[in-house]
Amino acid sequence: MRIALFTETFIPKIDGIVTTLCETVKQLNKLGHEVLIFAPDGGFDEFDGSRIVRMKSRAFPLYPELRLSLPHASMRQVIREFRPDLLHVADPALLGVAGLYYGGGNNGGALHLPLVVSYHTDLPAYLHYYKLAFLEAYIWPILRARHNRATLNLGTSTAIVEQLQGHGIQRVALWPGGADTERFRPGRGCSEMRARLSDGHPDSPLLLYVGRLSLEKDIERLKPILEALPDARLALVGDGPHHKAVAQHFAGMPVHMAGFLRGDELAAAYASSDVFVMPSRTETLGLVVLEAMASGLPVVGARGGHSGADRGWGQRLFI
Repeated sequence: MRIALFTETFIPKIDGIVTTLCETVKQLNKLGHEVLIFAPDGGFDEFDGSRIVRMKSRAFPLYPELRLSLPHASMRQVIREFRPDLLHVADPALLGVAGLYYGGGNNGGALHLPLVVSYHTDLPAYLHYYKLAFLEAYIWPILRARHNRATLNLGTSTAIVEQLQGHGIQRVALWPGGADTERFRPGRGCSEMRARLSDGHPDSPLLLYVGRLSLEKDIERLKPILEALPDARLALVGDGPHHKAVAQHFAGMPVHMAGFLRGDELAAAYASSDVFVMPSRTETLGLVVLEAMASGLPVVGARGGHSGADRGWGQRLFI
């Protein structure tokens, strides 16, 4: 089978969506399928043997890490030459509109191709963090119209499947996520990594956060927890547009900002820590939570819903 994938989020960007899509492409290739990837420019032209068609893009002002691309008429010829059997759009924003145009339910669209749309980002929830909550009532009708063109919609958790169905999105199925248990497993910890993450205090209890440093991750909510545990230390693995604000918020506290870690280093970080903390209330899956659990790490997460109406905006953290 030949699959054309449209995504606004792909390498070299680092996040759970990119990890999920990369692993999907790898597995499809391993099974003998062919994948063509349309993504914003600024990265590699190939991944795991699959061609990446890089589209001209610009950084999104509110979130510079995210690059947005407009569809272009030249895509049609590339798609025709590839002759896909299926189109897959991950979070249809701008570039993904091309997939919605070329494919659709009942094999509609300009090229009469079946269309799969996957939902990875709780955009309506993000609006609350960027003073745009008033737009939520307008966003859902747009999402509903776009997703209801799909032959099949994929939600990455049961909660998200229910959320999509509750907003009138049809033909929704669960696309369960998973962690690489060959890489992320107990026993991969090491004293060097623990000393690094704890800033030379390996005997202190070590809390670990892995993810973007951005407003919607609610990282500041970890401060009172750290204050209540005077002997504990916190390691923040990742980076993002909120880096400076996070550094200022935790100034003078036992917090180590480790930046991005990848591969075996990331696996060692999980296995070298004592507790994983996830304060975010906007996760559609939370791949890092699965990686932490696969590493044998207890997880403390936010007790929160998946929509602004039922989130409450003040839940406690729970184990």
